[in-house]
Amino acid sequence: MASFDIISKVDPQIMDNAVNVARKEIMNRYDFRDTKGSLEFDKKNNEVHISMENDMRLQHTEDVLISKMVKQGLDATALDFSKEAYASGAMVKKDIKVKAGIDKETSKKIMKLIKDSKVKVSPAIMDETIRVTGKKIDDLQQVIAVLRTNAEEIGMPLQYVNMKS
Repeated sequence: MASFDIISKVDPQIMDNAVNVARKEIMNRYDFRDTKGSLEFDKKNNEVHISMENDMRLQHTEDVLISKMVKQGLDATALDFSKEAYASGAMVKKDIKVKAGIDKETSKKIMKLIKDSKVKVSPAIMDETIRVTGKKIDDLQQVIAVLRTNAEEIGMPLQYVNMKS
């Protein structure tokens, strides 16, 4: 039986590089001159911490971070912007979670997409990964194609690993 795993993870070193490049650009940009803000990546908690003087600079920092992630080859949908910014003294802070692993709701969406495609494979949820098994590799490649075409509906970056025949 052929099989592969569907996972969702971001390489922490590449993410750290993207944050460092974004920090350097912010330090050199004219519109961020004399800013007391900061941009850090916490590898342990898998979070990006942004601290700026106002909401406008916070938004521009997020935009710079996303552009640097794309240049590093990371998918910007890996960032969870659902948390609101909060005030801390004279600064506005925001903690952005970097998504790792496939949560229950997303795995249900993926399972539904696979079953609706009518391809003869059997998906199984294993913690934060989904294992798809089938008789032919062509069937597995069809499943990957279906998931890639519905990437916006899934809402998170997916990687396809451990392809075995």
